[in-house]
Amino acid sequence: MDEFEAHRGRLRAVAYRMLGSAAEAEDAVQEAWIRFDRTDTTGVGNLAGWLTTVVSRICLDHLRARAARAEEPWAELPEQVWESDPEQEAVLVDAVGRALLVVLDALSPHERVAFVLHDLFAVPFDEIAPVVDRSVVATKKLASRARHRIQGTPTVSRAERERQRAVVEAFLAASRTGDLDGLLAVLAPDVVRRADASALPPGRATVARGSDIVARETAGFGRRSRFAATAMIDGRVGAVVAPFGKLLIALSVTVEEDRITGYEVISEPARLRALKITVFDDFPLSPPK
Repeated sequence: MDEFEAHRGRLRAVAYRMLGSAAEAEDAVQEAWIRFDRTDTTGVGNLAGWLTTVVSRICLDHLRARAARAEEPWAELPEQVWESDPEQEAVLVDAVGRALLVVLDALSPHERVAFVLHDLFAVPFDEIAPVVDRSVVATKKLASRARHRIQGTPTVSRAERERQRAVVEAFLAASRTGDLDGLLAVLAPDVVRRADASALPPGRATVARGSDIVARETAGFGRRSRFAATAMIDGRVGAVVAPFGKLLIALSVTVEEDRITGYEVISEPARLRALKITVFDDFPLSPPK
């Protein structure tokens, strides 16, 4: 028991990054403990590696089952999601990165497992290959393909990207606290907000114009904004709104001369699936301490 407990924290971290769900990660670790308890491991030279392989295979089975169900998480926007206590959620999600969890969800099960194990936990490819049932060469290709999908190819220069990123982050910070002055400082006077009807309260117009109107409206979405994070949307700076790491809304933002001249709120599942969402290329893809 003590042997397993010494590795529980790392196993939970691996499972959470693979599954994006604290509850499912805990279930996977518990199942790994059951298998450990029923197995004679006295001849296992590298128990940490053995346990990582076990929990990874369990997670891969979960991911395959999820893909087979092809479920749409929260196709509607239930109020309990927005009203939930964010404290525990924030600790878990922020440790990984909300945008990264969103992008990981778009990978195939084998890509996700290969990428998480190698790029986030520095597991050698020769140890990952048996987990995903691929050759070492094919496993490297899985991780490489996943890495490319996660980091993408920006359509703007680094300097321009960082400038736009600062504007969008200031917009999100002001919206979280309902700071009207802060919102007006980053919105162009003639800003236009467009939105899918499903992202708005009943009766709200899908198009809003003018900084005063858009700022006051945005200030009222503070509880949703706390689940937001900047990300690259189709190669340009934008944001994702993802409670518990599950994408519900994407913001496609246009920035000109350090002001937001327009943004679109995308919430229709088909439109979200069509977006290419990536993390910034300075995201720390390295094993957690």
